[in-house]
Amino acid sequence: MKKLKIGFLYILIVLPFLGISQYTDVINSNRPGKSVSAYAIGTNVLQSEFGISYEKQDHNTLNTSSVFLGADIALRYGLLFEELELYYEGTFVNENRSFSNVGFPDEKYTAFKRNRLGLKYLIYDPYKNEERNKPNLYSWKANNRFQLKNLIPAISVYGGANFVLGDNPYYPNEAIISPRAMIATQSRLSPKFVLITNVAYDRIGTDFPEWNYIISLSHALRNPKWSVFAENQGIKSDRYADVIFRGGAAHLLGKNMQVDVHIGANIKDTPTRLFAAAGFSYRLDMHKDKEIAIEDQNATGKDGKIRKKDLKRARKKAKSKSKKNKNSKRTPQEIDEIEF
Repeated sequence: MKKLKIGFLYILIVLPFLGISQYTDVINSNRPGKSVSAYAIGTNVLQSEFGISYEKQDHNTLNTSSVFLGADIALRYGLLFEELELYYEGTFVNENRSFSNVGFPDEKYTAFKRNRLGLKYLIYDPYKNEERNKPNLYSWKANNRFQLKNLIPAISVYGGANFVLGDNPYYPNEAIISPRAMIATQSRLSPKFVLITNVAYDRIGTDFPEWNYIISLSHALRNPKWSVFAENQGIKSDRYADVIFRGGAAHLLGKNMQVDVHIGANIKDTPTRLFAAAGFSYRLDMHKDKEIAIEDQNATGKDGKIRKKDLKRARKKAKSKSKKNKNSKRTPQEIDEIEF
């Protein structure tokens, strides 16, 4: 077990640090890995993300060995406006536990290890300012190299709750509902590299609140349908603390479909963890861009927002132009050619 862990960590370190970009016309899944993107998926988009996993654990202190078979599911839906997303996550596991000590019978557990629902809202997007992000028309290199401004991340906040249903052996005597809060950031370091960070305070108000961080670096390969990633997660709680590493790849099957695989391990022996997972993501894209009337398009400021005073001025100008066209012997096309 230890040799396998050392080998995995070595592979992870020598791999190029590595895949998921912000929302575009193609699916943007949080898989593979556990990090959550700062960006929402867009209004009227329903997205499902499924996974199956296998994990081996050995606990040196308790003298136990466990095998887990798990199923992950995430359901995401874009609500009301582009920045808001409803997000459900669940992990259901089947554990077979055996004891090294003679006389202890094997045990079997089946329950949710993760079952939570929340809302994520994008509060800051550095790419919303078109003036700031204009491409350099004279230099391909300038557009594709790393720039300090690329470190400025998109930022979203998350608020939700964990749900413990029935007699759950992983959360004994815990409240049915406990709050969860998170900040997610996302930086586009270059056209092919994306850095995501999550910091969460979980199970708030219970006997075992938990701090959790995730740092994920992803990279799109030369074939844009492929991406790879590396991820580090830290967990701190009186119930369980650990540092975990993951690495894997994702492949786009189409505009709305993605498959992925990843492997991972931790750095402690209470318990040691070695796991692998595969997943599938699918999107029902019913998204429609909000239409802006032609007379209102001139009322947008440098940050892309429409201001009331600019909107009033633009509409007055459009009305005046319409009246001028009506009273003129020239055609509207001839008037446009003169004015522009």
